[in-house]
Amino acid sequence: MKIGFSLPQIGAQAHQGAGIAEYAAELERAGAHSLWVAERLIAATNPKIGYGGSSTIPAVFNSVLDPFVVLGLAAAATKRVRLGTNVLIAPLYKPAMLARSLNTLEVASNGRLDAGLGIGWSPDEYEAAGVPFSQRGARLDEMIDALKAIWTTDPASYTGKYVSVPEHRSELKSVQRPHPPIHLSGSAPAALARIGRRADGWLPMLSEPGQPETGTHLVQLRTEIDRAAEEAGRDPASIATVVRVNVARGTSEDDILATVETTAKVTGFDHFLIELLQVGDDLETMTGIALRLLQRCE
Repeated sequence: MKIGFSLPQIGAQAHQGAGIAEYAAELERAGAHSLWVAERLIAATNPKIGYGGSSTIPAVFNSVLDPFVVLGLAAAATKRVRLGTNVLIAPLYKPAMLARSLNTLEVASNGRLDAGLGIGWSPDEYEAAGVPFSQRGARLDEMIDALKAIWTTDPASYTGKYVSVPEHRSELKSVQRPHPPIHLSGSAPAALARIGRRADGWLPMLSEPGQPETGTHLVQLRTEIDRAAEEAGRDPASIATVVRVNVARGTSEDDILATVETTAKVTGFDHFLIELLQVGDDLETMTGIALRLLQRCE
């Protein structure tokens, strides 16, 4: 079983950002397989669309650290763990800037980056970035094409309907070849088809405490990904799965482990990201839970 954890980036934990490097190093020593960042650009006070189908944005999103800086601190403090984004809202960025930031992390970590991308759900964040909210799936497809062009060719260029990059020199290539693995999130039919056609990995999500039928649902979604991969002439086995477990405040460590173990048994998936965003208001609590979970997973 491969167990990963979120880095202290959002909510009360963000106010203790000075401890990011130490936290990353301690979890690596304890045997963590991966460390991850998420992304929130703004927490709108009067959102056009609220979080998770609600009409509001959770207060925990009022404090957020930059995902690239947080992951860079973790990269500098570690040597072995995988480092991932789950997820960056790719259409919010200019492709040349996103390619440079991700490749910097890839090179600085000596090839330990997993680039998790998605389209998000907040029109307000798109407005803040100056990007239209419509056609964001098509924008993601073009962003992937542009990233691959920048990462794998020199000179590099890309011209699409929504994003373009003029021809330029692109000599600094990633450690992983041909480029860092690109993982995609999503569960809608279009997203699953895109993952099957294009992605190196899938980033599904479940909430804790989970139920056995949740794992069954993940298997059904993965079947759609595998079908799309086969139709595209790809080997479904080449597409990894990292399941993010969103842990609710007050959830016991026994329930977290039960969710992971049950989901692994039902699905066969063996890599889990335990999201500790809401487990406590201080880094010490977050660290303690992570270390105890790792010890019990040995």
